[in-house]
Amino acid sequence: MAGFGCRARVAQFVLALLASLLIATPAHAWWDTEWSYRKPVTIDTTASGVNVSGTLGRTVVLIRLHSGNFTFTEALENGADLRIVDSDDQTPLPYHIERYNSADGLATVWVSVPTLNGGEKRQLWLYFGNPNASVGDDVAGTFDPDYMAVYHFGENAGQPVADNTANANNAAGGVPGVNDNGIVGRSARFPGQGQITINASPSLAMPAGAPFTFSAWVKPDQLAGDAALFSRGPLVIGANAGIPYVAIGAASARAGAPLRQGEWNHLAVTADAGTIRIYVDGVEAGAASAQLPALDGAILLGGAPGRPFTGELDEVRLSKVARPAAMLMAVANAEGPSGSLVNVSETAEKQGGGGGVLGFVLSKIHGLDIGIIALCMVLLALAIWLMVSKMRYLNAAERGNAVFKRRFEALHEELTPIAAIPGISKEEADFIAKTPLGRLYETGIEELQVRQRLRGARPLSGEAVEAMRAAVDAVVVAENQKLDKWMVILTIAISGGPFIGLLGTVIGVMSTFGGVAMAGDVNVNAIAPGIAAALLATIAGLACAIPSLFGYNYLNSRISALSDEMRVFVDRLITRLAEMQADLSESPPPLSIAAE
Repeated sequence: MAGFGCRARVAQFVLALLASLLIATPAHAWWDTEWSYRKPVTIDTTASGVNVSGTLGRTVVLIRLHSGNFTFTEALENGADLRIVDSDDQTPLPYHIERYNSADGLATVWVSVPTLNGGEKRQLWLYFGNPNASVGDDVAGTFDPDYMAVYHFGENAGQPVADNTANANNAAGGVPGVNDNGIVGRSARFPGQGQITINASPSLAMPAGAPFTFSAWVKPDQLAGDAALFSRGPLVIGANAGIPYVAIGAASARAGAPLRQGEWNHLAVTADAGTIRIYVDGVEAGAASAQLPALDGAILLGGAPGRPFTGELDEVRLSKVARPAAMLMAVANAEGPSGSLVNVSETAEKQGGGGGVLGFVLSKIHGLDIGIIALCMVLLALAIWLMVSKMRYLNAAERGNAVFKRRFEALHEELTPIAAIPGISKEEADFIAKTPLGRLYETGIEELQVRQRLRGARPLSGEAVEAMRAAVDAVVVAENQKLDKWMVILTIAISGGPFIGLLGTVIGVMSTFGGVAMAGDVNVNAIAPGIAAALLATIAGLACAIPSLFGYNYLNSRISALSDEMRVFVDRLITRLAEMQADLSESPPPLSIAAE
């Protein structure tokens, strides 16, 4: 009873430990109970993220989702149930999805953060998991009224380029070419001829001296020559020999270094209070004293007459205000390969129960890993079934052998069939006859009876004794085969389980790195969940192998002991039977062994 109480206390401790891993403390609020899941999204403008200071104001932030930080199977196939809620967990924020591919596990979401300051960590909530949700995109509402036009270039080649603000400053035509894997989703490709034309509109009108911001991601395929990226009347923003510049008639400002050829560069130009500034990757790279004239004509993107551009453009934004340097730095870091501004949490909380680390890791398992883990669990289940069956058989065999040996020792030299043992009941006789030693004994008695019927009381020859031994040894072999039957399952689990699990881990790690590379989000929070989930395959393999190893060694020792016991008993049995027959030849009086 004391041992049972100790085991019960251990079981309670294990259950409590598992509960602490699987259950996390729920947060104080839940925006809408129709949504099953949420996870924190942190915007970090401190030294641990994008180290900027000052006020950024209302900022459009990019959230990248991929299989490493988001479980697409728990959301709708088109992402219609995604919602972004502010830090108060009450205010939904305007957002829209540029790309959502649940099959590939990739999504890009733009969200408008109403106020953002440098040196802070601002937490938003990403809600998902509502099968009845309608589409929540608010494309026009994502961008504040100071944006004149924003172009994602998500259209196919030849389709008119759409403005994503409420101004609807759509291009007159489409881009010459597209790249499905731009810096953010699809990008516009320019082969050195042709450009995008945006016709004049009231929302694009710029009076003399008005503030202005141009920002875009630029990937030049060649640096030679003068390439215009933005052109409107006397205002030209481009790159000459790869060096960014702004020209306003005769006035100009130039950066100090060229753009990186074949790589994405974030380029921004601001005009305000008589100063033109150029920013490359969020860092000021050049400035000049100049003031914009009144501008009200058509806008050309991706080239101009005599200034062709060869390369790609993405995320072109035009603003009628001078965006602060802190915002440009944050945008360059949020949308670029580093992705250091936005951190999507590893842990998803479930409505009504919270989330847990182990539960989150389990949700990140790839389909193939699920199959491998299932295979390991099937092997473990078979191994447990075998170990339990073998232990039950061995326990019964040892108990039966112990009962038989007491009867055998009591017979001394007067061996008789089990059913004829003096004082034995029918139930005990049946029980003994099914034991390994009982079967050996009955075989030996039957062999002796056959020879007594044929030769009477004559002593057994050496050949007859060996023939009797061979018959009993055949039963020993059959018993050993019965003991060893299905033990191969344990050896397969021991040797194959870890390798099967390792295969699943390698495949899972490969898939994680592949997904992260496709998403362009290279940070530990993007990589860690997928690797942690992949390691579960190795854990499953070890969980299959370790109990099987202990069970195999334990069972093998007991099987060896029982086999040794049978071999020793065969020698004693054959020797006694030979002695009995020899005594019978010297003492003619009949023995009970001769009875049928």
